[in-house]
Amino acid sequence: MTRKDILNDPMIGNKAEAFEAFDDIPTNPNLSRTIGEVVAARYSRRELFRGALAVTTTTALFGTSAMIAPKQAAAAGTSRYNFTELEWGNDTMHHVAEGYDADILLRWGDPITADAPDFDVMNQTAAAQLGQFGYNNDYVGFTALNEAGTRGLLCVNHEYTNEEVMFPGLGRQDKQAFAGMTPELIDIEMAAHGGTVVEIEKETTGQWRVDRNGKYNRRITPLNTAMTVSGPAAGHPRMQTNADPEGMTIIGTLNNCAGGMTPWGTYLMAEENFHGYFWTSKLDAEGKPDLSTLPDADAKRHKRYGVPGMWYNWGTTHTRFDIDVEPNEPNRFGWIVEVDPRDPEAMPVKHTALGRFRHEGCETTVATDGRLVIYSGDDNRFDYMYKYVSEGKVGEDRAANSALLSDGTLFVARFDEDGSITWMPLVHGEGPLTAENGFNDQGDVMIDTRIAADLLGATPMDRPEDAQPRGDGTIYLMLTNNSRRKPDQVNAANPRPESVFGHIIEIKEDGGDHGAAKGQWSILVKCGDPSVAEVGAMWNPETSVNGWFGSPDNAAIDADGRLWISTDQGTNWGATGKSDGLYALETEGEARGTSKLFFRCPVGGEMCGPYFTEDAETLFVAVQHPGTDGTKELAGFERDSTFEDPATRWPDFDPAMPPRPAVVVITKQGGGKIAV
Repeated sequence: MTRKDILNDPMIGNKAEAFEAFDDIPTNPNLSRTIGEVVAARYSRRELFRGALAVTTTTALFGTSAMIAPKQAAAAGTSRYNFTELEWGNDTMHHVAEGYDADILLRWGDPITADAPDFDVMNQTAAAQLGQFGYNNDYVGFTALNEAGTRGLLCVNHEYTNEEVMFPGLGRQDKQAFAGMTPELIDIEMAAHGGTVVEIEKETTGQWRVDRNGKYNRRITPLNTAMTVSGPAAGHPRMQTNADPEGMTIIGTLNNCAGGMTPWGTYLMAEENFHGYFWTSKLDAEGKPDLSTLPDADAKRHKRYGVPGMWYNWGTTHTRFDIDVEPNEPNRFGWIVEVDPRDPEAMPVKHTALGRFRHEGCETTVATDGRLVIYSGDDNRFDYMYKYVSEGKVGEDRAANSALLSDGTLFVARFDEDGSITWMPLVHGEGPLTAENGFNDQGDVMIDTRIAADLLGATPMDRPEDAQPRGDGTIYLMLTNNSRRKPDQVNAANPRPESVFGHIIEIKEDGGDHGAAKGQWSILVKCGDPSVAEVGAMWNPETSVNGWFGSPDNAAIDADGRLWISTDQGTNWGATGKSDGLYALETEGEARGTSKLFFRCPVGGEMCGPYFTEDAETLFVAVQHPGTDGTKELAGFERDSTFEDPATRWPDFDPAMPPRPAVVVITKQGGGKIAV
């Protein structure tokens, strides 16, 4: 499928959907051993079910309760999640389980500092946006400022922008070759990207509010935030540009999807689809970037990362995003950025020891010997799962702790047929990672992490997104979907060709130690509608029609060790009929594999976050791009959403206001822990 085909597809209603469709084409040339083939080798066709449960697989995945009739199973296994399940659906509102409040805390454009102007959607400026909450809020983190946890810093990523519902009279820009995008609008977009740090406080009423006078409040953007670099690629020749000949100072971060909070309270921003922001004037006959004038090695590297994606035209006014002018600038994105939310004067740091790829998240934990461990997926079809382990141990010194992000080893995962997982080190000089294969030093290995992982024979995965660790050495890996897996890549018991629903893998590290070199893996659930035999979904039979879901994306583990899943179906929500939402998923005992719906988004919105406060009495979630994805599927609307004619005006429902991405704070009516 060409770029032109995608732009002219009548079912694609906005640039974000087109971006997703284009990225549906994998960049990994090494597809000889997909995760589907590994699963197929582990579970034979006779052991799998298609619409009905077979004894061997069902027992292996869910325990013996899965073979009990529903009423008996309910008696045998008690849910650890105490709430009345929400009904599925899709409409213009957000919905939460009975007995809970879901209040809007922050919306795009809300001022976060005392001197920032109030939001004027008809007269936006970059200067105003730099003091206002950014667009498309994805990851949400929180770190307390007092012992009671009633005051703290909310840390929020702003992933991307949707011009067609963001600016009046503009419409979908990629389809008209960005004819309406002025330099000022580009700067507003850039100011709306990045991140927000803002002080919030829990009032005596139990409600949370933003403190605009908070001394820590700030925006972090690709427009004006200077960052430094650490690790093996710091100062590397391939990180040097005309504007930064030392390769040590980078302006901003972008496409910040999921993220993480470190044990010492710093905020990690993952750079995901950075490739889409780069531009070139050199196009072939099909309108695709022509890399033929580049040296073969550079063309191969850019192609493996999808650079330039050209889904934004920032390179027309900010030439650092034009690879014809600055061919090294793409090497300066695709990293993990550490921000100290308690020190607004401290420069954020891009930690290159954690590798360069499309980081979906960067969830942290501590190994049994005290070393820092970070898990991160590369969110692309047929790409890989990674783990970073520090050399030193987490201690009380915050500066020394941050240095742990530069002194460790990055590993990539190989999933084997016997249910084992092996973490393979990405170290220069070991195995094929040598100068003969284009790696002159460890900086090259980290800049070209994907290519290094290809050579090691890592297992291509179905869009590995969030990887949530638990303290007992368990990790839950979200595999969102893979619509590009072909039937001939699937053997007798492959999970599914052309999967649009995804699945979740549970990993148990050896000895319960997140620092281990090996572990065991199994499938927790295969997503989709279990009542449709052809889907091949796998759930505990106690999962109701409301509880099953598609496209797991982000995850959280609460104070009681329980797993929560948020979904991102994109345009494909029409395949389920359900809006994106937040689900409570059982992982233990008789109820293992049972899911319950707790919160659902308004139409076109993606469920992001989630993040619990330490006392588990507050749950922060984020709804990004409301009123955009799949609006042609909404009964009664059935057309593309625009600024003037959106599918919903959530959360304001003001006829003068378009839909606005927002952070929602969920609390139990009357107080207490969530779902307890």
